[in-house]
Amino acid sequence: MFGAPEVKVTVKDGRIAAVEVLRGAPCGATWEAAQRIVGCPADEAPVRYSLETQYFCSADPSNWDPLYGKSPVHFAADVHKHALRKALESLGVEPGPDPEDEAR
Repeated sequence: MFGAPEVKVTVKDGRIAAVEVLRGAPCGATWEAAQRIVGCPADEAPVRYSLETQYFCSADPSNWDPLYGKSPVHFAADVHKHALRKALESLGVEPGPDPEDEAR
Protein backbone atom coordinates (compact mmCIF):
# COMPACT_ATOMS: atom_id res chain seq x y z
CA MET A 1 0.00 0.00 0.00
CA PHE A 2 2.96 2.35 0.54
CA GLY A 3 5.77 3.12 -1.88
CA ALA A 4 6.08 4.73 -5.29
CA PRO A 5 2.64 6.14 -6.05
CA GLU A 6 0.31 4.28 -8.35
CA VAL A 7 -3.14 5.60 -9.17
CA LYS A 8 -6.10 4.61 -11.29
CA VAL A 9 -8.24 7.38 -12.73
CA THR A 10 -11.64 7.72 -14.31
CA VAL A 11 -12.07 10.47 -16.88
CA LYS A 12 -15.45 11.77 -18.01
CA ASP A 13 -15.94 14.58 -20.52
CA GLY A 14 -12.24 15.41 -20.41
CA ARG A 15 -12.15 15.87 -16.63
CA ILE A 16 -10.94 13.70 -13.77
CA ALA A 17 -14.07 12.01 -12.41
CA ALA A 18 -12.41 9.78 -9.80
CA VAL A 19 -8.98 8.81 -8.51
CA GLU A 20 -8.25 5.51 -6.79
CA VAL A 21 -4.90 5.33 -5.00
CA LEU A 22 -3.43 1.85 -5.38
CA ARG A 23 -0.15 2.73 -3.66
CA GLY A 24 0.94 5.97 -2.06
CA ALA A 25 3.29 7.88 0.20
CA PRO A 26 3.24 6.95 3.90
CA CYS A 27 2.61 10.60 4.84
CA GLY A 28 -0.80 10.47 3.16
CA ALA A 29 -0.08 13.17 0.56
CA THR A 30 -1.05 10.82 -2.29
CA TRP A 31 -4.60 10.42 -1.01
CA GLU A 32 -5.10 14.06 0.00
CA ALA A 33 -3.84 15.38 -3.35
CA ALA A 34 -5.95 12.85 -5.26
CA GLN A 35 -9.13 14.28 -3.73
CA ARG A 36 -8.12 17.77 -4.88
CA ILE A 37 -7.84 16.95 -8.59
CA VAL A 38 -11.33 15.49 -9.05
CA GLY A 39 -13.06 17.80 -11.53
CA CYS A 40 -9.79 19.09 -12.95
CA PRO A 41 -9.30 18.99 -16.76
CA ALA A 42 -7.34 15.81 -17.57
CA ASP A 43 -4.68 17.69 -19.54
CA GLU A 44 -3.98 19.96 -16.54
CA ALA A 45 -4.30 17.30 -13.84
CA PRO A 46 -0.69 15.99 -13.69
CA VAL A 47 0.75 19.42 -12.93
CA ARG A 48 -2.06 20.17 -10.48
CA TYR A 49 -1.53 16.80 -8.78
CA SER A 50 2.17 17.50 -8.32
CA LEU A 51 1.42 20.91 -6.81
CA GLU A 52 -1.23 19.51 -4.45
CA THR A 53 1.21 16.78 -3.40
CA GLN A 54 3.71 19.43 -2.31
CA TYR A 55 1.09 21.07 -0.07
CA PHE A 56 0.49 17.83 1.83
CA CYS A 57 4.00 16.35 1.75
CA SER A 58 5.60 16.15 5.19
CA ALA A 59 9.20 15.84 3.94
CA ASP A 60 11.69 18.55 4.88
CA PRO A 61 11.78 20.98 1.92
CA SER A 62 15.16 22.37 2.97
CA ASN A 63 16.88 18.99 2.68
CA TRP A 64 18.31 18.79 -0.87
CA ASP A 65 19.00 15.41 -2.44
CA PRO A 66 22.51 15.40 -3.94
CA LEU A 67 21.61 12.78 -6.57
CA TYR A 68 18.57 14.55 -8.00
CA GLY A 69 19.41 18.13 -7.10
CA LYS A 70 15.92 18.64 -5.68
CA SER A 71 14.30 18.78 -2.30
CA PRO A 72 12.30 15.72 -1.21
CA VAL A 73 9.11 17.76 -1.65
CA HIS A 74 9.95 18.51 -5.28
CA PHE A 75 10.98 14.91 -5.88
CA ALA A 76 7.65 13.73 -4.43
CA ALA A 77 5.80 16.11 -6.74
CA ASP A 78 7.61 14.73 -9.79
CA VAL A 79 6.95 11.11 -8.82
CA HIS A 80 3.24 11.80 -8.29
CA LYS A 81 2.96 13.75 -11.55
CA HIS A 82 4.46 10.87 -13.50
CA ALA A 83 2.19 8.34 -11.77
CA LEU A 84 -0.87 10.32 -12.86
CA ARG A 85 0.48 10.76 -16.40
CA LYS A 86 0.96 6.99 -16.60
CA ALA A 87 -2.61 6.37 -15.40
CA LEU A 88 -4.03 8.80 -17.97
CA GLU A 89 -1.93 7.33 -20.78
CA SER A 90 -3.18 3.83 -19.89
CA LEU A 91 -6.68 5.10 -20.69
CA GLY A 92 -5.53 6.63 -23.97
CA VAL A 93 -6.00 10.13 -22.56
CA GLU A 94 -3.43 12.76 -23.52
CA PRO A 95 -2.05 14.10 -20.21
CA GLY A 96 -0.98 17.42 -21.69
CA PRO A 97 2.52 18.83 -21.99
CA ASP A 98 5.03 18.35 -19.20
CA PRO A 99 6.45 21.76 -18.22
CA GLU A 100 9.74 20.09 -17.29
CA ASP A 101 10.16 18.83 -20.85
CA GLU A 102 9.45 22.29 -22.23
CA ALA A 103 12.06 23.85 -19.93
CA ARG A 104 14.85 21.65 -21.32
